[in-house]
Amino acid sequence: MPKPRLLVSNDDGVRAPGIAALASELRKVGDVTVVAPDRERSAASHSLTVDVPLRADYLADDVIGVAGTPTDCVLLAIENLLHERPHVVVSGINRGPNVGNDVTYSGTVAAAMEATILGVPAMAVSLGHGEDGEYDYACAARVAGRLTRLILDNGLPGGTLLNVNVPNLPEEEIDGIEVARLGKQVYEDSIVPAVDPRGRTYYWIGGSSSNWKEQHDTDIAALNRGNVALTPIHLDLTDYATMQSVSRWPLEGVAGSTKRKE
Repeated sequence: MPKPRLLVSNDDGVRAPGIAALASELRKVGDVTVVAPDRERSAASHSLTVDVPLRADYLADDVIGVAGTPTDCVLLAIENLLHERPHVVVSGINRGPNVGNDVTYSGTVAAAMEATILGVPAMAVSLGHGEDGEYDYACAARVAGRLTRLILDNGLPGGTLLNVNVPNLPEEEIDGIEVARLGKQVYEDSIVPAVDPRGRTYYWIGGSSSNWKEQHDTDIAALNRGNVALTPIHLDLTDYATMQSVSRWPLEGVAGSTKRKE
């Protein structure tokens, strides 16, 4: 039986240690091709490059760096670079968690999202922060390998990807895995102003973030408890309940003809 074809991408760049650990572990599961940005593209979200051409640089037979976003990489790989469609796309391992509303900014999640749009089962994997600032990707890679096997065996519903966050702990210190919903984070001091040598003000988007809403059933809470957080994310963003309430608004005349009825 032929091995499954696996596509690996990320937003930390093709040379990042996280993607190297992930690709190495997934080679135990199937045939792996890495197609990732040629430099860090963190927080690229689901952006697509349409104003300049994309260039792909073959760094090895199964490792390709692309001068584009994570979304570009997955689209280009599936539609052009690979000789066959992958069975699963795995994005990561991101340096730092992608939990709560961070997923809307994350290039790691966006790579998995693009695969999902193209009809390929996909998963995004991120590693929590370590207390000492060090990142050990080995445990997260093993978790990704096991989950990839489960995806191959069970599939995923259409339009749904898995977002996985692994604590930055030794495997023996992780209690288990929780299926959790997205949490909510409120950013503080996210814009940092400074002055350049010519006296002009410039701004860094960054700063500190805190004020996670304490809700026990969220991905944030699961990660803080030392568990792997597994969150299915669906691409249909429609709020069906609000559709019903908005449909009862007096919408006549908002658009279209306002002619008086005879």
